[in-house]
Amino acid sequence: MKRMLALSALLLCFTTTFSQTSKSWTPDLGNGHFTNPLMWGDWPDPDIIRVDDKFYFISTSMHYVPGCPIAVSRDLVNWEMNGYAVSRYDEDPRYDMKGGDMYLSGSWAATIRYHDSTFYVGFCTPKMEGKEGHFSICTAKKINGPWTRTIFNEYLYDPGLFFDDNGKVYVAHGQQTLYITELNSDAKSVKVPQRKIYDNPGFPYLEGSHLYKVNNKYYLLGSTGGTAGREVCLRSDSIYGPYESKVVIQDDHTYPGNGLHQGGMVQLKDGSWWFIIMQDRGPIGRVPNLEPVTWVDGWPMPGKNGMGVDTFQKPVVGVTCPITVPASSDEFNSAELALQWQWNHNPDNSKWSLTERPGYLRLKAGKASKLLYAINTLSQRVEGPYSEGTVEMDISGMKDGDIAGLGIFQIPYAYVAVQQTNGRKKIIMANNDSTVAIVNLKGNNKIWFKSYVREKGFVATFAYSTNGKHFIPIGNELKMGLGLDWTANRFALFNFNTSLSTPAAGGCVDINWFRR
Repeated sequence: MKRMLALSALLLCFTTTFSQTSKSWTPDLGNGHFTNPLMWGDWPDPDIIRVDDKFYFISTSMHYVPGCPIAVSRDLVNWEMNGYAVSRYDEDPRYDMKGGDMYLSGSWAATIRYHDSTFYVGFCTPKMEGKEGHFSICTAKKINGPWTRTIFNEYLYDPGLFFDDNGKVYVAHGQQTLYITELNSDAKSVKVPQRKIYDNPGFPYLEGSHLYKVNNKYYLLGSTGGTAGREVCLRSDSIYGPYESKVVIQDDHTYPGNGLHQGGMVQLKDGSWWFIIMQDRGPIGRVPNLEPVTWVDGWPMPGKNGMGVDTFQKPVVGVTCPITVPASSDEFNSAELALQWQWNHNPDNSKWSLTERPGYLRLKAGKASKLLYAINTLSQRVEGPYSEGTVEMDISGMKDGDIAGLGIFQIPYAYVAVQQTNGRKKIIMANNDSTVAIVNLKGNNKIWFKSYVREKGFVATFAYSTNGKHFIPIGNELKMGLGLDWTANRFALFNFNTSLSTPAAGGCVDINWFRR
């Protein structure tokens, strides 16, 4: 009896969890005001520019492909995805999961600028085992590309690209010890090697530099103190200093222990300035906040009265924008992959298709010992305060050894999947590669999986359905973590095989839709 009561309580808990309505977070209150955060998901290290009447926002994406996601807005509040500056990484075979992996490599601290009818995106790639770090510049005449990437021999950490009004081009970079490197006029090579401009032990790990010129003074904004951080501004009459400094915001009231730090600011047509600055929110990610800027004694002060704003009047007046959020659901009806998706490392394009069966995403199994090393794992951000992802999957094309399903991916990770062995299929729930629940399947060609993520407590739960209507909880909770530093948990679609004898021996699954 006690066991039955415990099971009933667990089912009630899961049923309550999965009956909640999933709705993407929006900061637009619909009354001329907005609320923070701007996007309640992992959009770290933000930088921003305005080109005419549009704003462009760029973010770090680490090892995910394509890299350097770019979002667009007309009012700084309602955003949608616009594209990516990097289509794939070809400088190391480990990006293809050959000879190792490149977790936490790729693009760090992207910077975006527009100059002389050209868009520029810069980022650094940190040193990995056997590979030195480097700096890249991507250029395009249109924001949606095509983009051309130039890889530098130099390593410019957390770069801030800056075009001066005298025609010179600079990158501010470094960690605690900051430098200025001058580039040639096309910004594709170094003209003058790095020159030290600032070093203050009182600002440990000062990084995330972004450089501006306002009223003939140079302003360098950066973050110090990491997750609990604060935003620092350096100011000088010369690009090379000397620089004086000021903490311009130190506030964690919206997420105690985690301060607002690192981001970029932009000037509007009306002359006002606004800052997009991030805040760590644990396994959900580093989320951007939108803050007004007040100039006090020549210093740009984000927020209001020393604190980040909770709600505030929208920045752009006279422009009516529909409430828009970056897309998440996908019916897979296009011949091209929707912009919300990123692969875990470079994809093997021979093992996925949107055209072999129109209206479906086909994932063909590649060999992997576990999900961590599975090629063609397709992912998108989870979201706070809660998010729910559901997938419909045709499993008739699976072969022995295939494991295909829906996961929440980071380290640790967990998933619900179909596994085929000796011609028989079963549903499994695995928590960090340990199978904790098994349900046998008989004659099913379709299966539905659901995962629910709660920001409170940072937990994820899973369920399955054999008819698409009634979902049955399975397994246990995933306690989401951050074993892969500086990147958040993600919904993941996958199909891998643990026992392939030849690369072509695996089966396939067809995903009809993914809905949030």
